[in-house]
Amino acid sequence: MQGLASNPFFVGAVAAVLSVICTYAVRAVAVKQGFVAKPKSDRWHKRPTAMHGGIAIFLATIGVYFALVPATRESLVVIGGAGFLFLLGLIDDLISIRPYQKLIGQLIGAGILVLSGLKLPLTGFEIVDIWITVFWVVGITNAINLLDNMDGLAAGISAIAAFSLALNFASNGLTNELLLASAFIGALVGFLVFNFNPASIFMGDSGSMFIGFLLSGSVLLNQVGGRSRGIVAILAVPVLILFVPIFDTTFVTVLRKLWGRKASQGGRDHTSHRLVALGLSERTAVLMLYGLALVAGVLALLVSRIGPFGSFGLIGVFVVALAFIGVYLSKVKVYEGGEDDVAMGENAVFTFLVNVSHKRRIFEVFLDAFLITVAYYSAWALLYRDFEESTSWVLFLQTLPLLVLIKLAAFLTVGVYRGLWRYTSIGDLITFAKGVALGSAGSMLAVLVIYRFEGFSRKVFFMDAVLLLLAVMGSRMAFRLIRQVLPATPSQPGRKVLIYGAGDGGEMILRELKNNPEWQLQPVGFIDDDPLKRDKLIHGLKVYDANGTLRSICKDKEIAEVLISVRHLPADRLKAIRDVCDEAEVALRRAHITIEPVDII
Repeated sequence: MQGLASNPFFVGAVAAVLSVICTYAVRAVAVKQGFVAKPKSDRWHKRPTAMHGGIAIFLATIGVYFALVPATRESLVVIGGAGFLFLLGLIDDLISIRPYQKLIGQLIGAGILVLSGLKLPLTGFEIVDIWITVFWVVGITNAINLLDNMDGLAAGISAIAAFSLALNFASNGLTNELLLASAFIGALVGFLVFNFNPASIFMGDSGSMFIGFLLSGSVLLNQVGGRSRGIVAILAVPVLILFVPIFDTTFVTVLRKLWGRKASQGGRDHTSHRLVALGLSERTAVLMLYGLALVAGVLALLVSRIGPFGSFGLIGVFVVALAFIGVYLSKVKVYEGGEDDVAMGENAVFTFLVNVSHKRRIFEVFLDAFLITVAYYSAWALLYRDFEESTSWVLFLQTLPLLVLIKLAAFLTVGVYRGLWRYTSIGDLITFAKGVALGSAGSMLAVLVIYRFEGFSRKVFFMDAVLLLLAVMGSRMAFRLIRQVLPATPSQPGRKVLIYGAGDGGEMILRELKNNPEWQLQPVGFIDDDPLKRDKLIHGLKVYDANGTLRSICKDKEIAEVLISVRHLPADRLKAIRDVCDEAEVALRRAHITIEPVDII
């Protein structure tokens, strides 16, 4: 038994079983006593749901901790502070205390950790590190609270974060802390049995505040005794482990402030809600955020092992990708009745930012400057091991500003900043290649003139050009990829249309219809006279054979309009199509890529 007790999988399994039992019991008592959350306009759930699931998570975690986990002074402090926050959250669930009172309680909990010597040793200045630690604990505690907005989201993301944290404990040889994390993971997984969509119980503030504090406090256990002294291990790893709640909280807080809403006010404007507004199911949205949390967790493990400079580049790419997603989701309307538009219109700051976002050139320039830096550094690092500790590092630092300016000027010269990312094509990729080639040639010439190429290698500039080209192409294509992965904002159900002509013109019409949902035309397929195109797919839509089947297709698919994409259609064929459409009472239009989508024939 002693051997099993030190096995993290056994500890997690016991906690999971105990959590299932406790959650079942708490749900039964909550329903019987009337402790249920009723649907509200600013809340997501649609039916009364049992509350106080946080009690089960607390009991399972605490029970297994004291029964199976060897206690240390530091872990006892974290557990004690988390227990205090649990009681504070439970009081809020029962009598609804004020936000400032909860904040005071959170500050007391953070103070307990700091007074016990648990803090983030980030700057070396005691008072600064204390305030950073307090901000970290309070911020993560509230982030988990805000993330608890959809079935299974907060518990699942927290379980993934705790799993990433457990792997870090294991890699650092922190056995006792690993067992604590295992107990915590088991408690969350057991609760998820009842909390995943469709949820039959919610955790409440008692659960979210307990979870948030325990996660943020457990991160500090990695810093005890100077175990993690690198800047990456101290800051980047915990931030990545808890990236999803941090991202969601920052995203919601910024947008609410710009809209003139209170950041603490409940609402349906979180990342998860916007994914659902795009047409994803609740489960799919939650699972997508689970995937993002897993990616961030894996990244946390990687950056703690590949050194600080390589880590910064990897983290930078990840943050840029998340910035793209944030910009895309910020445009999604989540409130009915035009409330989003009213809020935007009344806020001058938001209006200014929106207007600037349409001229994204400043962002593009800064992004390219970052990509140029990463590519140039990576070229040196790949060809020369530990070059930061050699004279090559000095050459890198001296030439970096010069190369950034030359390459940005080359991009401007060839027209890199003239295109729109959403329409990036093969022609744009050729333009990027020209810009990279011109920038690399100009950089080599400048280094030759100024430094006589002493200490430099042509291999570095060749590798730099390849990496930069891939980075620039990838950044531009990433936006199109996001638009493909995340569906466009759905409009009201539109008229079903069939596109006549499964060629280049038809494909262009389809893209325009998808890019302009305000036209309220819903493409359901193509129809073409060429039998070789029958049953093929174009962007997921089927091509039907036009020979004698147009009438039946219109009837079966409830087609309201047929859009002709073929420019030169024989008069007799056009007449035959018109006769079929008239008989089927279907409108016939010739589609053009203009401001107006179609012209009636």
